[in-house]
Amino acid sequence: MTSISSSDTIKKEVFIECRPETLFSFFTDPDKLVRWMGRHVLLDPSIGGKYRIDVNGSDIAMGEYKEIIPNEKIVMTWGWDKSNVVPPGSSTVEFRLTPKDNGTLLVLTHYDLPATEVAAHQQGWSHYMPRLQTVAQGQDAGVDPWSEKAMH
Repeated sequence: MTSISSSDTIKKEVFIECRPETLFSFFTDPDKLVRWMGRHVLLDPSIGGKYRIDVNGSDIAMGEYKEIIPNEKIVMTWGWDKSNVVPPGSSTVEFRLTPKDNGTLLVLTHYDLPATEVAAHQQGWSHYMPRLQTVAQGQDAGVDPWSEKAMH
């Protein structure tokens, strides 16, 4: 996994051994998303639709879907409920799925983060991307250790 970051952007790439349509469902199906991130997930995967990912009972990621190209790309706003630094809708996460060899190259780009928040979100995506890789490849990532403790 490679990481490139500028002051307000995080970029991560990971190769996942599954088809793009399989991987895509892990962003749009709440029963699948919750296997790699969060304790409780509510999704309305449509343009302008809202999502709510309760990570651990106190940290709740919220935003809305901006662009959805089935099996290719998902763009959503990102923020944290009750946060003044990164409130819901204040940053943007793009997931791009590209078929490669016998799987999918997933490129995550997180834009518009305050510079002070880049490190924490870099750590967050470094934690969640391998979990996504595991579940999308048909394995069990187990209970998310982060779902038990508050981060903010």
